[in-house]
Amino acid sequence: MSQEPVYKRVLFKASGEALMGDQGFGIDVAVADRIANDIAQVHKMGVEISVVVGGGNIFRGVAVASKGGDRVTGDHMGMLATAINALALATSLRKLGVETEVLSAIAMPEICQTYSQRAAKRHLDKRRVVIFAGGTGNPFLTTDTAAALRAAEMGAEVIFKGTQVDGIYSADPKTNPDATRFEELSHEDVLSKGLAVMDTAAVALAQENNLPIIVFSIHDKGGFAEIIKGGGRCTIVRDK
Repeated sequence: MSQEPVYKRVLFKASGEALMGDQGFGIDVAVADRIANDIAQVHKMGVEISVVVGGGNIFRGVAVASKGGDRVTGDHMGMLATAINALALATSLRKLGVETEVLSAIAMPEICQTYSQRAAKRHLDKRRVVIFAGGTGNPFLTTDTAAALRAAEMGAEVIFKGTQVDGIYSADPKTNPDATRFEELSHEDVLSKGLAVMDTAAVALAQENNLPIIVFSIHDKGGFAEIIKGGGRCTIVRDK
């Protein structure tokens, strides 16, 4: 395994649910600090990193719609949840001395910068970690789709998705002990098999822009850095 990073510019999609740790809701600061430390490790290797974080630890827009509420309003509430998580992760990174900027697809000038591709790229060029909040800024689209979109806009070489398990399985390994783990898949495999990696729009967008997706456990301390160097345990989605 090489000690040099395999990739120079990446996008990291962090699970919002991971941030709550064992609390069942909200943000466990110790978990945010650990995830930030993993990001800082990779950043110190000279890798340019942007981050999209979910909001499932605080609120999911589909929860409103499932109970008869307005989906658009629910999704806007979910976007606010991602902003809270982005600010928490930025705070953890800054504690480690990592220059970090939060850019939101929903304008919140008193809290963070408003997203533009030019501003985000400028921060990456200045060796800052960039955290994208607010999803795509549009309802009916998930933070997975936001991750694929921002990765394409930033010219990232790959999307890293930190999840609750160490790769992609044929079924949920937590409930199905017979689930098969995949080492490598194509984007078409993911779409045709209906594998729960990222939503269909996100995978299709990644495929269209020739963006590999690397799925690994966000709970594996130091795992992000190991995979960046060509090792670690993960599933790679890429077209041959």
